[in-house]
Amino acid sequence: MNLKLDHVFILVEPEAKVADRLLEQGFREGPRNTHPGQGTANRRFYFANGMLELIWVQDADEARHGPGQTLHFPERADDLTASPFGIIFVPCQDNAGPDMPFPGWHYQPAYFPPPRGFHVGANSHNITEPLCFYFPFPNPGVPKPQPNRNPQTISEVVISTPSTDTDGVLELASQANRLSMRLGQEHLMEITLDDHASGHTEDYRPAMPLILYW
Repeated sequence: MNLKLDHVFILVEPEAKVADRLLEQGFREGPRNTHPGQGTANRRFYFANGMLELIWVQDADEARHGPGQTLHFPERADDLTASPFGIIFVPCQDNAGPDMPFPGWHYQPAYFPPPRGFHVGANSHNITEPLCFYFPFPNPGVPKPQPNRNPQTISEVVISTPSTDTDGVLELASQANRLSMRLGQEHLMEITLDDHASGHTEDYRPAMPLILYW
């Protein structure tokens, strides 16, 4: 499958103060930005081969009525049973074919010029499942080189979800390298950097459902 993991995000409390814990552990933060029309903002941590993005709802009215309304960010933020996760994929090759890797719909965000938009997984209506985005272009607008990039490599991302994969999107998305999805009692993301070479582990719960190994 022509599908590669680009980055992941976690929906967190406004201003993402939990990100300060990553700074205390020595990780460098990249530039922040906002998503016009989507009503969200972020804090970002770049790694050698990907990114961890912490996002929050900055403008609930824009999120409910703008181009990104069917992503249901306010509903996800307010519902404790909702998945706070998003997964962004890109093609393995520079030129993507016409076929999309999973069923879904076209999302044209206000912050990208047409036709540079996302293919969003058909499961987006089910807020208990992670959002899946496929960007059929070389990269989803991330500047390169990134001066604040951390040197660690993302070895693996494991996402646990209590959902039963209602639209078959998660099964197809999990075929991407370095990504695994499994059935679990709670929403949880586990990210391993450098194959856990340093032996460090940090559990960020309950502030956010993330365990980081590096």
